[in-house]
Amino acid sequence: MPLKRRKFLTLASLTGLSVGALHRQTLSQTLSFQDHPDSPTEPTDAKPLLRWIAVGDVGIGEQSQYKVAQAMGRYRQTHPFDSVLLVGDNIYAGGEIDKIKQVFEEPYQDLLRQGVKFYAVLGNHDILSNQGEDQIRYSGFNMQGRYYTFSQGSVQFFALDTNSGHHQTEQLAWLEAALAESQADWKIVLGHHPIYASGLHSIRKHLLVQLEPLLGQHQPRTSLTDQLPPLFDKYNVQLYINGHEHHYERTLPIAGTTYLTCGIGGAQLRPTGKSSWTAFSSSQFGFTVGEVFADQLVIKGIGVNGQPFDRGVVRRQTAAPVKA
Repeated sequence: MPLKRRKFLTLASLTGLSVGALHRQTLSQTLSFQDHPDSPTEPTDAKPLLRWIAVGDVGIGEQSQYKVAQAMGRYRQTHPFDSVLLVGDNIYAGGEIDKIKQVFEEPYQDLLRQGVKFYAVLGNHDILSNQGEDQIRYSGFNMQGRYYTFSQGSVQFFALDTNSGHHQTEQLAWLEAALAESQADWKIVLGHHPIYASGLHSIRKHLLVQLEPLLGQHQPRTSLTDQLPPLFDKYNVQLYINGHEHHYERTLPIAGTTYLTCGIGGAQLRPTGKSSWTAFSSSQFGFTVGEVFADQLVIKGIGVNGQPFDRGVVRRQTAAPVKA
């Protein structure tokens, strides 16, 4: 039976950010997760096997981006790292490669001069120019294609293009094959779009899914991000890192995978809430640090003042991944 107009308008209005309490309640009824201890236990003087930086939504070339870049440089003086993971929207507003000096080479010139390598994925703004092909070919982003993998020590990274497009079926098959072949202790997937997050885009998406039965509709979940969690569970992916939402958020492990949103690299911040699976969330400029130890990965949110505002742990699963 069709909904009355007043009821429909009421339901439609729930896609606004002001209904944070309702969306938390709704999500808690439909999502399940495994809650594990969330405090790092490594000795304070322990040296990580690998340290990397992750940050997204950076490419604006304005003061906020410079503040984050400078904070990254200062942090490296006492906490050395050799790689930065750029999780999309590398060039605002339309992915124009002729802006690369303004939004990348100049803000990060000190890090680039010191030999730090950046590994990028494409965001929704990046594909507005030539479908992102110019960025794929740009040597400073170290992309080996629209999607690719690379390893550092005991960690294998899988970089995806989570934008919609004809490449998704091929990409999903590639990812499953690459995960099945991986012998790495740590598997980390990078993409621009969130899977679990509490920002504006994610709230609207999840609430619209909840409204479908009330509207007599059911849309198949066919986006790439909708199809990733089963692969993460099957092949023991410990961490997924994304941008797109302009806030920081770390989840509790969900079926063994932690989801990390870090779109705080310079683009205008947006407010964020908390969901039933949120371990910590905050809306402030900064970056994420990952420190890899033998049996755990320590995640730190670092503000532009160089001080940590979040600290959590991802524990390495010892069970062998399930093979197809």
